[in-house]
Amino acid sequence: MSTKLSRKDFLLSIAAVSGVGALLAACGGDDNNQNPSQGGCSASAITANHGHTMTVTKADVAAAANKTYDIKGSSGHAHSVTLTAADFAQLAGGAAVTVTSTNDAGHTHDVTVMCAS
Repeated sequence: MSTKLSRKDFLLSIAAVSGVGALLAACGGDDNNQNPSQGGCSASAITANHGHTMTVTKADVAAAANKTYDIKGSSGHAHSVTLTAADFAQLAGGAAVTVTSTNDAGHTHDVTVMCAS
């Protein structure tokens, strides 16, 4: 299910994540992630993030079929995020999509996904 994120909430999420993102970038990365600049998509913001990651391949966007992703990353617990065919259509059209993860460890995350143009 897609949820709308207000501009204010989106900007606050980006501001909160940017400081953490700079710190995480200094700690290395995962060579298996597709670079969004090469046509893939990634989570541009994960609210209250503590190690979760999400990458959507170019092939997933092209297939435009419902798909569930595990966003565990380096956190100690897993959440799932499901993108629908409608979400993939929005991503293919250049729009950002925000969805809410499953509840694990007593909380959820709003995940905003964007693709490289």
